[in-house]
Amino acid sequence: MNNPVKLQSIVEELEMQFEESRTFLSIKAGEIISVTSENLRAAEEEEPFDHLPEWEQEDRKVAIDVVENFENYKELPTKYEVNEYEIMEKFCLTVSDQSKQESLLRAIKEKGAFRRFKDKIIDFEMEEQWYSYRDECFKQIAIEWCQENKINFIK
Repeated sequence: MNNPVKLQSIVEELEMQFEESRTFLSIKAGEIISVTSENLRAAEEEEPFDHLPEWEQEDRKVAIDVVENFENYKELPTKYEVNEYEIMEKFCLTVSDQSKQESLLRAIKEKGAFRRFKDKIIDFEMEEQWYSYRDECFKQIAIEWCQENKINFIK
C-alpha cells in the first residue's frame, strides 16, 4: 500500500454504513470510498452511463474501477460483521452496579433493543461511558481489520 490510511477514517465508515452500499479502501491511495450496490451491479453488467448526470457518471466510474481492479481494493467489514448488538451486550457486562447492569441487559432483549438501551443509558447518565466504550470497540475492529489485511494505518 502506497499511503497509510487514517484509522479514524475507517472507524467513521464502520459507524455509518448503509444497506444499499459497500465501502472499500483503495489500497494505492489509502482512501475510503463508498459505492452503491446499484452502481456495482451496473458496472458488472457494463450498462451505458453517458446519459446520467455528471456526478452519477463519476460514481459509476468509481464502481467500474472497483469491478475491473478489485485487487486494488479491500472491502471494509459490513455492519453485519460489526455486531453492534454484541458491543452493547459486552458494555452492559462492564457496568459494576448490579441493578443498572440487569436493567441494561433487560433493555436489550427482543425488538426495540437499541432504542431501549439508549433510553436507559440516558436515564443512568452513562452516555459518555457508553460512547467511549463503543468508540474503543470500533477502533479495535478497525485495527484488527488493518492487521488482517496488511494495511498500514496511522492513528
